Amino acid sequence: MMIETRGLRKSFRGRGKTGTVDAVRGVDLSVGEGEIFGFLGPNGAGKTTTLRMLATLLQPDGGEAMVAGADLRTQPGEVRKRIGYVSQGGGVWDDSTAREELELQARLYGMTKAEARSRAEAVIRAFQLESFADRRARTYSGGQRRRVDIALGCVHRPRLVFLDEPTTGLDPQSRAHMWDEVRRLREMGMTVFITTHYLDEADALCDRLAIMDHGRIVAEGTPAQLKREIAGDVVTLGLNGAGTTARKLLEGEPYVRGIESVENTLRLYVEVGAAAIPQILRRLDDQGIALHSVELHRPSLDDVFLAKTGRSLRDEPAATKGGNR
Repeated sequence: MMIETRGLRKSFRGRGKTGTVDAVRGVDLSVGEGEIFGFLGPNGAGKTTTLRMLATLLQPDGGEAMVAGADLRTQPGEVRKRIGYVSQGGGVWDDSTAREELELQARLYGMTKAEARSRAEAVIRAFQLESFADRRARTYSGGQRRRVDIALGCVHRPRLVFLDEPTTGLDPQSRAHMWDEVRRLREMGMTVFITTHYLDEADALCDRLAIMDHGRIVAEGTPAQLKREIAGDVVTLGLNGAGTTARKLLEGEPYVRGIESVENTLRLYVEVGAAAIPQILRRLDDQGIALHSVELHRPSLDDVFLAKTGRSLRDEPAATKGGNR
């Protein structure tokens, strides 16, 4: 295993008289070599705190972990040699070029000046930075900066790379390019541990993922396995009020296996959506309850998150620069 944790915990002192805040509450994880492993959850769920502990940037309060074959608590120096870490905020200085940053990073890992120059050139080619590697970073686009950030995290050929919300703030085209970069890391022989709150990103990139909420892992598996836990179809009803009444009417119906409320919508988990929708519409119409939309779809990761936590990840606020615990 590339990562194995048992009971990993971290608390922070609260503001004022609020005592302590349990950011991570006993995390057990296993990440295999060569995987793209995703940590999915809302801001404040504990994803970044867990990642920072695994990257030796925070000292755990309890639990144990092996990271890239080294003990997190007794061999932090060995862990640092074997991993790469790319934070949300990035680390490229406006007045430096990508080549200068890469050569400096290589020197910090003990390479000679000649070795650092050679390694920087190899990384520039590997990450296709040639067109802007010798320009000042202030001229880079957001996507170019993130590519340089990832290159910096990989200049020393780590076995494991941590990426904290790598596509936050990027436009759709830059996000797609970043996904290609993440896949390339695995092709280069690295294991990738990625935190994200984007459902499509987790679904498209990750071999396996863990869903985290309030400092605990509430589900773990491949995206397909997690979605299979919610069998059948999902019918989403957009309501003009009367959500409580509609829920009471429908939750006892034999064709409804489960029901969740999210603001002015109801999600109904049914065996066959095409057969259930006419019955749903008749039942609501008999009581004079109006709908403004009806949608039918297969279960998604958001449905998994809703089923595990009671709320929708889509309704969580976007991540802010600098991240959340």
